[in-house]
Formats: sequence, structure tokens, C-alpha cells
Amino acid sequence: MKLSRVGVDLVKNVYQLHGVDRYGKTVWKRRLRRGQWLRVLTDTVEPGCEIGMEACTGAHHWARELRSRGYTVRLIAPQFVKPFVKSNKNDANDAEAICEAMSRPNMRFVSVKTVEQQDMQATHRVREELKTHRNAKANQIRGLVAEYGLVAPKTLLALRRTIPEWLEDAEYGLTGSFRSLLHGLWNDLLALEERLRELDKEIEKLARSNEVTRRLQQLRGVGPLVATALVATVGDGQQYAKGRQMASALRLTPRQNSSGDKYRLFGISKRGDVYLRTQMIHGARAVVSQAKHRDDPLSRWVTDIARRRHANVAAVALANKTARMAWAMLHNDTNYEPSLAVGQA
Repeated sequence: MKLSRVGVDLVKNVYQLHGVDRYGKTVWKRRLRRGQWLRVLTDTVEPGCEIGMEACTGAHHWARELRSRGYTVRLIAPQFVKPFVKSNKNDANDAEAICEAMSRPNMRFVSVKTVEQQDMQATHRVREELKTHRNAKANQIRGLVAEYGLVAPKTLLALRRTIPEWLEDAEYGLTGSFRSLLHGLWNDLLALEERLRELDKEIEKLARSNEVTRRLQQLRGVGPLVATALVATVGDGQQYAKGRQMASALRLTPRQNSSGDKYRLFGISKRGDVYLRTQMIHGARAVVSQAKHRDDPLSRWVTDIARRRHANVAAVALANKTARMAWAMLHNDTNYEPSLAVGQA
């Protein structure tokens, strides 16, 4: 039995496999437990066969395991598999849909992440979750003290300075019971911020230890946070043929709704990697705010856009340009060339 493609539907404990020959005819179907599926697949399928999976939890781990055994692995985004699901949704139909989707000549595949990329990505995800908890804790404090007639400062820095005053000064009219609760909330807030500082140091350490992230930090608006997020998401950028494709994948290009001779471009969409896009725009916004004090070509270019349009439009345009330059540096293994920055608009 010579298999050409095998689609694998990854579930928690039971994996569904669907194999076809070189004519696209179904010749193999198996439903296997997590602990046995890899052994059965390697015993049945010859190395060199294409194995397709949805880019979901655990997919990158299994992709590395399969590659080490000589298989060609294709990871597909779930939204590109869904149109090929026939009739009702179940594991068998999902595996068949994956097998069908990976055969399309123009299908977009997800690059397999290395362990180092996943380390960076995990650090960023934990940091972002802690940041959400910290903001929620601060808002909880603001809401509770408002019931006692106290107006909390807007910024976290000012809030941290004000809470000890509320706790120590009896003129604010807080009861002993609420003071005890507020003291606990304050400690929770400080603990979250301490964890965030630890993760920031860890990200800086990761950025220093990786040669690619060190080079990416030559770009304006790219620090350890953005550099490690870029490498964790796009790797070496080889999955993109040009910088424009990478900027489009990050949704830093205008959203289009065109038909016939009517071309309509709108603002950027909310699809793609929201976290990386947000970090890149934040970095670009910092560059825009300082560009008016500088006289290099890139600063003049972004200042002109901010003057004609809006500072936010200029920040997105600079983030778009930064993504393209980052792709060129990743793809060609080169350093940042300031003289070429404006020419890549």
C-alpha cells in the first residue's frame, strides 16, 4: 500500500488518520490512541510521504517528531481546512478535509516552529496574561475605592503611590475591614508587577542570546519585546516570498473590498497575529513621536505622513515598513541598512 498523503486530525486522546494514494483515492483510515498513533503511522507509511495537520495545540511538536523520521509535514490553518469538510463535522471528516486541503496547489501552509521559537512564544503569552491580570486588579481597586468616595489615579504608577496614602491616612474614612482588603489587593498588584519585571528580564535575556533577535533590534522601534515576538512568530521568514507578503500576513496592509474597476481600500483588519501587530505598532508609535526631532530620511518620511494624515496612520505605515525590512534581514541574513529604509516604502 503506497500512500501519497495522510491527513491527521489531532484530538486530545484519539487521533484520526486518513490516507490517499497518488490518484487521490482513499486507501487507509485509522482511529488510534495518542500513545500508539505515531508507531502505527511509521510502520505503515513510508518516509517521504506528506503528513498534514491543522496548526493547533501540539501540532508543532508532532511536526518535529515526524520530520525527524523523514516525513514531509504540512501544517494548515484551521480556517483553510473548514471549506473542505463534507456533511457533518466529525473526526473522520476532519481528517479527510485536511488531506484534501493539503493537496491544493495554492494552499498556504504554516511553518513548523522550533523549540526555541516556542520558548519565546510561551514567555510572551505568559507575560500578556499577567499583564491582563494586573490591569484587572488595578481596575478592581479603582472600582472598590470609588464606593468610598475616593477617585483613583488613571495611571498604574500614580495608583501604586496613592494606595499607601489611603491605607495610612485615617482622613479618607476607610474602615478597618476595608483597609485589610485593600492591603491584600495592593500586595496582589505588586506581586503581579514583580512577575512582569521578571518576564521582561527573561525576554531581554532571550533577545541577547539569539543572533537573529540582536540584528533585528537594529531596526527603529524594535526592541527585545518586538524582536523576540517576530522570531517566535515568523522564524526565518522563508515561508514568505517577499516582505509585502509578511506585512500582509501580519495584517499591516489595508483591508480591500474591490470588484471590477472599483478598488476600495480601508483600514487594517483585525485578523492575523493581534499580539505581534500590536507590539509592532506600539514600537512604531514611539518612533513617530520622536521623529520630528530628527533629520534622517526615515524620520522625515514618517513625519510627513503624520502631518498629512494622522499619527496613527503614520505608526501603521512605519510598522508595515518595519515588517518588510525585518523580512529582508531574516531572509537574506543581513544587517539593517538605514540608507535603504525609505526606498522600501
